[in-house]
Amino acid sequence: MQINLKDLTKAIEEQTYLSDMETIKYSEVSRSKKKLREHALTMVQEVATALKKDQLIQVQLVLEGKNPITFALETNIINLPLANYKKLINFFDEEEAQPVKVYFETASEYLNASHFRIDLFMDGDELVADVEGAADRLADAMSEKIKQVKEGEAAAKEAKAKEKEAKEDKPKAKTKKEA
Repeated sequence: MQINLKDLTKAIEEQTYLSDMETIKYSEVSRSKKKLREHALTMVQEVATALKKDQLIQVQLVLEGKNPITFALETNIINLPLANYKKLINFFDEEEAQPVKVYFETASEYLNASHFRIDLFMDGDELVADVEGAADRLADAMSEKIKQVKEGEAAAKEAKAKEKEAKEDKPKAKTKKEA
């Protein structure tokens, strides 16, 4: 599939692109790669169906819990979230057709400093040609991001504990009355 910037912008502004979001409990997939793979397959199948119909799509899987994680697959011509579409004018000619690619997005408080990551997942044509392979790749990518989020959460807890410990170890300054 190919699309020019003018048509892409119009689809985003008029919200004529396909959009789907599923919310599940974090515990359903955090320990089961098989369950994660099932959700990945569903996401990839939706993207493949949209691409076959020459439609843009954003499909999200939200893992809710104490520290939610949102995964998304988006079709676009550059690695910018659809929400930032106005910046696309800086990169492309309005009429020149560009190949549609699929981007993998992750959002979580403990992922990194920006709480967000977007990566090229694969070309749209490649995804359509190998849905099962794309689902395996997506499940692996989501599993890796879950691991990164867990590590980020552990690091944040450790930093907080050290900060608290440092405050408790500091000798308290004497007030004027005590001096």
